[in-house]
Amino acid sequence: MPIRKAQAKWEGNLKNGKGKMAFGSGAYEGAYSFLSRFEEGEGTNPEELIAAAHAGCFSMAFSNELDQAGFPPESVETEAAVTLEKGEGGFQITRIDLTTTGIVPGIGEEEFKKIAEEASRGCPVSQALKAVEIKVHPVLRS
Repeated sequence: MPIRKAQAKWEGNLKNGKGKMAFGSGAYEGAYSFLSRFEEGEGTNPEELIAAAHAGCFSMAFSNELDQAGFPPESVETEAAVTLEKGEGGFQITRIDLTTTGIVPGIGEEEFKKIAEEASRGCPVSQALKAVEIKVHPVLRS
């Protein structure tokens, strides 16, 4: 299996510094700063990249689980919301909410929800983030 890489460079102090993050594949490069991470400034942040990775991984895992259960999906779309909070020991990721919408012919609501939970447990990114509370919110569309 391949090893995936990314790079980050930070210049300056925490509050006034700036940085860039890039995927090893060259598919993405973006700026980040204190403002883009802890406030609402322009640029990306590590939590947004975690959210993208989790949404992508979960969508693939859920699609596979649905197909394996005999319900090949037309589409699965997932939004991951990563919550970053300041606690006594500093900032930490405390929760990830996965809101996933699927168009899946022939499946019932309960089966859809059950398979979504199974997909969350099987998703490699979910497994890597076990220390964080992960909630799945499945929405079946017709």
